[in-house]
This record gives sequence, structure tokens and C-alpha cells, in this order.
Amino acid sequence: MDYEIVIGLEVHTELKTDSKIFCGCSTKFGSEQNTNVCPVCLGLPGVLPVINEKVVEFAIKAGLALNCSILPFSKFDRKNYYYPDLPKNFQTSQYDLPIAVNGYLDIEVNGETRRIGVTRVHMEEDAGKLVHSGTISNSDYALVDYNRTGVPLIEIVSEPDLRTPEEAKAYLEKLKSILEYIDVSDCKMEEGSLRCDANISLRKQGESKLGTKTELKNLNSFKMVQKGLEYEAERQADVLEDGGRIIQETRSWDDAKGITVSMRSKEQAHDYRYFPEPDLVPIVVDPAKVEEIRINLPELPDARKNRLMADYGLSGYDAGVITASRAVAEYYDQIIAFKAEPKAAANWLMGEVSKFLNSANLGIEQCPVSPEKLAGLISLIEQGTISSKIAKTVFEEMWNSGKDADAIVKEKGLVQITDTGEIEAIVDSVIAANPQSVADFKAGKDRALGFLVGQIMKQTKGRANPEMVNKLLRDRL
Repeated sequence: MDYEIVIGLEVHTELKTDSKIFCGCSTKFGSEQNTNVCPVCLGLPGVLPVINEKVVEFAIKAGLALNCSILPFSKFDRKNYYYPDLPKNFQTSQYDLPIAVNGYLDIEVNGETRRIGVTRVHMEEDAGKLVHSGTISNSDYALVDYNRTGVPLIEIVSEPDLRTPEEAKAYLEKLKSILEYIDVSDCKMEEGSLRCDANISLRKQGESKLGTKTELKNLNSFKMVQKGLEYEAERQADVLEDGGRIIQETRSWDDAKGITVSMRSKEQAHDYRYFPEPDLVPIVVDPAKVEEIRINLPELPDARKNRLMADYGLSGYDAGVITASRAVAEYYDQIIAFKAEPKAAANWLMGEVSKFLNSANLGIEQCPVSPEKLAGLISLIEQGTISSKIAKTVFEEMWNSGKDADAIVKEKGLVQITDTGEIEAIVDSVIAANPQSVADFKAGKDRALGFLVGQIMKQTKGRANPEMVNKLLRDRL
């Protein structure tokens, strides 16, 4: 508690273009190793790169969605360092003149909204992938797949404005949501299209000077980011309390052991020996093009959340859950378009639909129950045709069979019993068969009422109107 945590995030996002950033090779994930390559992305002598215009457009789009200023003049630079999966031995990136600067992103944690600065958004190429495969002659070795080399990236660098690992996780979730909304990346962390490096330091409470930072690598999920930062904050605090000093270094997160492990000393900008890329012309952005992209931005998560709250009376929580994913938000809007009651639609989407999708490990795009069919089910509940309990049974059948709710209700005879005389007769028979429960209720034991209701619902196979059952039972008792 004597220390304040200071966190900044560097997020690398692969852009969903069909071809690479400087050549025409495919960006398709999962192709056979070293098949999506050419002399340009392999960095062979004498080749000349050509910028993919769609990459520039997507970078501008991301910058605008993150409230950045788009620089009218930017350029590419060579970032020199050796990695075995970087065939040119330098990465083409942007250094002092990136495409977008000075933005922000609002997050909500524990009911409080905080504005996190976005320092810059810049374009660069991805490196290849090392595949560690065992031993040859008892020596460790790795294979290299260059398919990913040259896949377009944007790197989004935050200001060191985050103060807790929980805020870092919320920032990443919000950023992923925005990138999905503007459709520049599929953000599949399991495929490496969204990756995060986290910088963390500690300083005494009340101090303004930043402490020495460490960088965490190999953070492949939001949960992992939070766990890694929590561990590193405790580790740094222990070092400082013991009178030691923090070394600026890059550390790897070992998820199996739940610890961070030192990888190498942290490079400074001058270690990379940046210089302007001589084979690429600078990028001069037409202000009219920027304005065209701005005008065509889709409705973003915060705006959509506010609309759902204003138009449909949803709570901030419900609207936030629904709008966190563009696909889920669009599914919800389609349910409403089929005249479903908004709150009921939200409850079903966050309840049964979410439960079944998670169980089947599916996204909302693969949901076998269409928005129109779900709206039909909700309508049957509102009309009193079926009870909410029966509706869950109907939904499961809809999920498995693909049929609509009305057909299933008719086939299985699930129409709700609302005839007062019929329900009264069942109530009387249950009361007569359970004198002890009646006596318990009259003695003030409310649990007995629940038992009697259960017996009535059992006799009617859940088809009796619950409100009528409760009222008639109470009247009789």
C-alpha cells in the first residue's frame, strides 16, 4: 500500500487485409509453413517494398476511433535488431512520425470512468514464428515459419495512466471491442492477431517521478495480463522493501508456474538505431480522405451503449454487456427489430443464449437460434401462451432442432393452462393431499407454500400459470 502502480500497454494488432503490408502475399492464417512468402517479405537482395493502401486506411480508422489526431505527414523507419524470425534483420516500422497521435480511451472499473491516454498508433510489419520442436543430436533447435513475416500490424501505445491490473484488463477489453466494431482486425488472441506487452513500475505514493519499469511479454489472454501484472507488482514491491533496485528488463510470464522470468535487458530506442526507410516514400494523408473515413465510422461501443439505455431503458450494466461485442449488439438490435420487449430480449441474450453458446464454445455468429426465432419465443411468453419455465425447455428444443417456438409448443402440447376452474381443481386436490404442509403454512412457515406450489406445477407438468397458481393457492389457504 506504500506504492502506486504505474502501467502502460503496447498492443499489437494484425490487420485483416487480404495481402501483406509491402507485398501481395496472402495473410491467411493456418497455411502450410513457408508457403505465403515471396522475395519481398523474405527480404532478398534487390527487392523494393510497396505500401498496401488498405493498411494505411485501417490505421487511420483505428486512430480516429481512438480519438487520435491523424498526422498529415508520416514515414516508415528501419528498426534494427536481430531475431531469427525476422529475415531482413530489421523491422519496417514507424518511429518519430507515426500515423496517429494523442488519443484516448474511456474505461469503467468499479463504477468509475477513467480516461486513458493513447500516445500513438503506428504501422509496422510482423515477424515470423519460431516453432520449438525438440532436439537434433541432443541439441535444442527451433524451426522458422515465415508466413507471418510482413503481415500488417498496428501498434497502439497507451500513456502510463493505468493504475491497477484490473484497469489494464478493462482497457484491453474496451480496445478489442473498438477494433472489432470498426472491423480492422479479427482480434483472435489464440491466433496471435491481438498481442499485448505490458510495462509496469512502482513509485512511492505521492511521488510524480516514474520508477524503473519492466516489460512483460508472452501475455496471450486478458486474464493472463491481469495475473502477470499482479505478480510483477508484488515482486517489485518485495525487491524495493528489501532495499534492492528494479532492473529495466524484459520478463516473460510463465503461466504454469504463475511467475515472471527474466528474458533480457530492456532495449532503449537508441539501441534499435532507427533511421528513415529509404525504399518507401513518406505518407502524405489527404484531409478529405481522413474526413471520409471519420464520417463512415460505425456506431462505437460507448455510443451504442448510451442508445440502448436511452431508447430501451436498459441498465448501464445490461447495455455494457450487450455492446461489448459488436456481433452480440447487432444480434440484439435484430431481436428488437422483430418487436421483442427490450428488457426481456436482454435477459434472454445474457442468460440462456449466452449459457448455450459458452457450453458449445460458439460465438453469437454461430448461434442456431436466429434473432427472429428468439423474438418469437419471447412473444409467446408475453402473450401468456407459455410460462418462463416452459420457455427454457422450448429454447433448448429450438437450439437442437432449428424449429421455431410456436411449432414446438403446438407439437409438444406446452400451451400454458390459464383456465381458472382447471387450476382451482388441481389446487384443491393438492391441498387435500398435503394436510401437514397446509398446517405448516398456517403456523407461519412460508417454505410450505413453495412446496405446495411445486406440487401443483408438477401435476400440470409446469404448464399452469405461476401467478394464477400462487393467487388461487393463497386464496384457498
